[in-house]
Amino acid sequence: MKVAVLDITGKDTGRKVELSNEVFGVEPNNHAIYLDVKQYLANQRQGTHKSKERAEIAGSTRKIKKQKGTGTARAGSIKSGVFRGGGRMFGPKPRNYSFKLNKNLKRLARKSALSIQANDKNIFVIEDFNFESPKTKNFVNVLKALELDSKKSLFILGESSANVYLSSRNLKGSKVVDASGLNTYSVLNANKVVISESSLEGIESNLSK
Repeated sequence: MKVAVLDITGKDTGRKVELSNEVFGVEPNNHAIYLDVKQYLANQRQGTHKSKERAEIAGSTRKIKKQKGTGTARAGSIKSGVFRGGGRMFGPKPRNYSFKLNKNLKRLARKSALSIQANDKNIFVIEDFNFESPKTKNFVNVLKALELDSKKSLFILGESSANVYLSSRNLKGSKVVDASGLNTYSVLNANKVVISESSLEGIESNLSK
């Protein structure tokens, strides 16, 4: 699949690049995509949720009423979860939500995501670019030139650029990653995927293994 190379003003440079069919033209595997997205979202969870249990509540330890003869259920502590202000029964505890996936499955998921976007003609290739200083206005101008200012976009750079990343950080609908930070969720969550020329080789070499 051949794609025209654009510059940051949105103009065609007259050059074209070949997108590898091994990465951008595979049959999408929906289950691999599901597992990789599930892992990505699970890894975002902090897992610091915690509620106090009966033993952690401050309160009296005396028996609040006699064992028999009241006509109601027996009760030994005001800290019991059945009383207001008591500990929570079976409440959440800190835990790690992350889980492991096979490397080959993750590669398949990312190739599937890129192939879906390529098939829908949602992939742009642009010349490598950088900014002299981090300014949001500079990145907004690039988005406008590419007609992406009203769409969710993912920019994949060959090498991490602090100025480009910082210029995009305040923009809710845009995300900038380098080729090594590519993930299935970000690819599918974007309306358009913008790939820099220098990142193509890295993407294809990483996912063609």
